[in-house]
Amino acid sequence: MLVTGFLAGPTNCYVVAPSAGEQCVVIDPGMGAVAQLDEVLATHRLHPVAVLLTHGHFDHTFSVLPVCDARDVPAYIHPADRYQLADPWSGVNAPPGTPLFGQLTFAEPADVRELADGVTLTLAGLELSVRLTPGHTAGSVVFGLPGADAPMMFTGDLLFAGSIGRMDLPGGDEAAMFDSLTRVVLPAEDATVVHPGHGESTTIGRERSANPYLRLAAERATTAGREAPTTGL
Repeated sequence: MLVTGFLAGPTNCYVVAPSAGEQCVVIDPGMGAVAQLDEVLATHRLHPVAVLLTHGHFDHTFSVLPVCDARDVPAYIHPADRYQLADPWSGVNAPPGTPLFGQLTFAEPADVRELADGVTLTLAGLELSVRLTPGHTAGSVVFGLPGADAPMMFTGDLLFAGSIGRMDLPGGDEAAMFDSLTRVVLPAEDATVVHPGHGESTTIGRERSANPYLRLAAERATTAGREAPTTGL
């Protein structure tokens, strides 16, 4: 399995493929992603077949239009966040038309496909599970992927090393966030590698013991008399 990435603005953009020289998917191409992505693709001789978006905030979707349309590949996003592709201002409480890092106009790629909770995407020889995880935005999703050594989870702005995503922007919801952590994150294996939207990668085991928000989610679930599901992604 080949998982590589780079910083696109403040956001981690990931490129995932079975191995070098094969098809790949691109996850969250943020600001200034095009040139860096071209370099990664050339270095590893990769051919993208889709762009996957963990949610609609512009720091994760900024380059989705040029990446998708230049290579004639679809973008996948949950329908609850799709409106932000053409209207990113609504996701961050900014007046329409405000320059966002120098850009004034935004639009959907030519081919947009909507994600649904619980589906499995078969793309580039990969089997990617999709779980809806609202809280940061209404349409936030997590992508799960079996790994040769350990499962992987691409969490967007749901879970970071030591923290979680903010809940004070449009579509943010604290109750939904903690429900998502309880349903999707807590049941995952400790060895699961977490590739977040911001910051360094981590593991579920590390976050279970050290992340105060994940510990709080576990405490709330216990207090409510709720047992987390036994199946992961």
